[in-house]
Amino acid sequence: MKSIFQSLSILPQEELNKLDGLITKKKLKKGDFLIQETQIAKEIVLIKSGALRSFYINNEGEEITNCITFENEFMAAFASFITQKPTEENIQALFDTELEVISHTSIEHLYENSIHWQKVGRIIAEMQYINLEKRILSFQKLTGKERYETLFKNHPNYIQLIPLQYLASFLGVTPRHLSRIRKAIL
Repeated sequence: MKSIFQSLSILPQEELNKLDGLITKKKLKKGDFLIQETQIAKEIVLIKSGALRSFYINNEGEEITNCITFENEFMAAFASFITQKPTEENIQALFDTELEVISHTSIEHLYENSIHWQKVGRIIAEMQYINLEKRILSFQKLTGKERYETLFKNHPNYIQLIPLQYLASFLGVTPRHLSRIRKAIL
């Protein structure tokens, strides 16, 4: 996590050193939850290896995958993390996953004591917003096949490992349609 913050080129070394002792490691087994609906998000994680999926349950009781995150990406139930109110999403490990974790309390402390950390927080929030906007636009402008091709281009090592029903839900297509897309591309 420290290297990600360092790559932003905002924090002087003494500010980066404040992370020492604040970052912990966590391992999730495949299927374990980082957070479940109705809980309050108390941490942000950086995925060191593995992948996480965020999903919610719709009115018909179906799981709708709205986000899949991979190595070197941040993940949290961000709305809950910001508001400190219960989340409506579930975040689950797709594979055995190793994480670096920083708590809400630690981040708030960094924000309160450093304008540099406030800027980092703003940049990460902006990055999350941009990712959300790209996802929305992909549903408005791209076909399911084009969304699959983009995911395949960016994360080819995972595309075959993600269970079909999660991948189809994430791409906004049925599992049957996803099978046809895969056959057409191969």
